[in-house]
Amino acid sequence: MTYVYILRSVSRPDKTYVGLTEDLRERLRRHNSGGGVHTSRYKPWKVETYIAFSNQAKAESFEKYLKQGSGWAFAKKRLVC
Repeated sequence: MTYVYILRSVSRPDKTYVGLTEDLRERLRRHNSGGGVHTSRYKPWKVETYIAFSNQAKAESFEKYLKQGSGWAFAKKRLVC
């Protein structure tokens, strides 16, 4: 499975991050240990939402969509609290 996930910063709840991984627990651990260039500044992180895909190409396409304006508007309305 390939996961598209949305993280929310615990220290700065207005900060979110969208990513893609095959091992969600390990990826969250790396984000929280400072292993990500874009996420180390706002750690710790918690998983807000994740969606599992059996097709990697569809997961990649959905992640790309969520990183665009209309995709982020969809996520804010339907996927995040």
